[in-house]
Amino acid sequence: MENTPIKTNYPALYTLITVFFFWGFIAAGNSIFIPFCKSYFSLDQFQSQLIDFAFYTAYYLGALILFAFGALNGKDLVGKWGYKKSIVYGLLFSALGAGAMIVAVEANLYTGMLVGLFIVALGFSLQQTAANPFAILLGDPKTGASRVNLGGGINSFGTTIGPLVVAFALFGTTATVSDDQIAALPLDKVVILYIGVGLLFVAAAAMFWFSKKVPATIYDEPIEKANKALKTLIVMTVLLVLAFAPVFLSYKSDSAIAIEKLQTENNVLTTSTEVVGSDITIISTENIEETIQKNNAEIAAISHPLEQQRMLWLVGALVVVVGGLLFANARAIKKPEGWGAMQYPQLVLGMLAIFTYVGVEVAIGSNLGELLKLPEFGSHPSSDIAPYVSMYWGSLMIGRWAGAITVFNLTGIKKTIALIIVPLIAFAIIIGVNTLANKDMTPLYYYVFCVFIQIIAMFLCKDKPARTLLIFSILGVIAIVIGLMTEGTIAIYAILAGGLACSIMWPAIFSLALLGLGKYTAQGSAFLVMMILGGGIIPPIQGKLSDIAGVGIQMSYVIPLLCFGYLVYYAVAVKGILKRQNIDVDEVVV
Repeated sequence: MENTPIKTNYPALYTLITVFFFWGFIAAGNSIFIPFCKSYFSLDQFQSQLIDFAFYTAYYLGALILFAFGALNGKDLVGKWGYKKSIVYGLLFSALGAGAMIVAVEANLYTGMLVGLFIVALGFSLQQTAANPFAILLGDPKTGASRVNLGGGINSFGTTIGPLVVAFALFGTTATVSDDQIAALPLDKVVILYIGVGLLFVAAAAMFWFSKKVPATIYDEPIEKANKALKTLIVMTVLLVLAFAPVFLSYKSDSAIAIEKLQTENNVLTTSTEVVGSDITIISTENIEETIQKNNAEIAAISHPLEQQRMLWLVGALVVVVGGLLFANARAIKKPEGWGAMQYPQLVLGMLAIFTYVGVEVAIGSNLGELLKLPEFGSHPSSDIAPYVSMYWGSLMIGRWAGAITVFNLTGIKKTIALIIVPLIAFAIIIGVNTLANKDMTPLYYYVFCVFIQIIAMFLCKDKPARTLLIFSILGVIAIVIGLMTEGTIAIYAILAGGLACSIMWPAIFSLALLGLGKYTAQGSAFLVMMILGGGIIPPIQGKLSDIAGVGIQMSYVIPLLCFGYLVYYAVAVKGILKRQNIDVDEVVV
């Protein structure tokens, strides 16, 4: 008797992939919010990067809370609720965050916007925990990867159009808006944007809740014990709070207040040749220039040690993550009981790989707007960067679409043609969508040569995860080095190509980190999701490095260079680790 093939639940799948779109849309849109908020709220680069900090630390805390609940109660909370309810709850929580964003924008409060984004991302964390395994269960398990990749493709489409929609909400259809004019812009369209986003969250939740085609999918399996791992993660979280707290508090210190007062005085002096009132009475232009120079010297004298102190605390936060995971792995090797999945070095080093991968992916895009303001990078104001941000995040779509070809079991000439055509189609879509949005894409036409390099790399990878990660990490190193050492179009293309390098890394790292984990595979996957935290820590570190006198935004891209360097190391090291466990990594297809 032949087995009846399992039919894919397409109505449920089409409903499900809407949440994949939301993740990409909001995350990529943040890359436009960051330079805008920097000018609108008069922030430094680190403060503007707190958008990433709020967004991605929410992923970490959400995943940690779910893991802690399971570890303490022996039951998976998402499994208890079921995938359907978990996604509904996550969507409603994100809708609550959209509401908080609306209130914050109306109140013109940057801190409130951070809280709103944090709540949105907490909802995303719950959604993501449920959505990926849910997609696999909506049909034949053998074709589950194709459904996950479909979601990834929709996610990437969201990252491509997100910057365009957010740019429209911030700047409208006006031509160029200088950064000095940003503070005078109304934010009514941002309110409309998040009203729309919030309603979409609620509508998606309603579709899930009332659809009879979407199964509840409740499961009640015991959780593997990992009490020592939980304690370590909690200690790491406490230490991260202690590391970031002095940085935040330093912005209310006497030194920070003195700097703010001097900067305010300079702003007044640069907009008026005669000031009456307060403590300033300047009439001659010479006296104005002399006073500004004196103030700038005083600002430099105060800010240099302050910025160095802040940077040390941020590096301390990085040490907490890296040191904490390496400590856990070292202790687990000696005595694996209680450590769960962390007893496997491929997983722990893989957690660091996900941490650095997400960090570098977000850091490149989030600091891109500030980089493009430099004269040697075109002196682009914040209102003109959307095409470049869209192309950066679109570069991830190009690679992910190419990576998804494997699931269709194409062989021979068909696969060769697909590996060439699909990335070019994705590139054309990015150009087309931006052109329809009235964006000038002519400076990016020749970026297609970078896409051809990515196509060649895909052929060299041969669908092997370690080889894929190594090749694309090396491409990332080369791209950032070129971006650091050159200027103009070549440098811009090189930095954007960091997106091509990142595009295929997530599945490669995941498959390598989970190999050989057996019954700890699900737990290991949860640990890897926690390390999305890298998107909340690495971009602020790069932002603070750029704030330090003498470094600047271009040289701060040494941080992404170091991240790609670690990924090169992991690609090499994990192969040896798995070989010692008698696992043939070359048999695994990414």
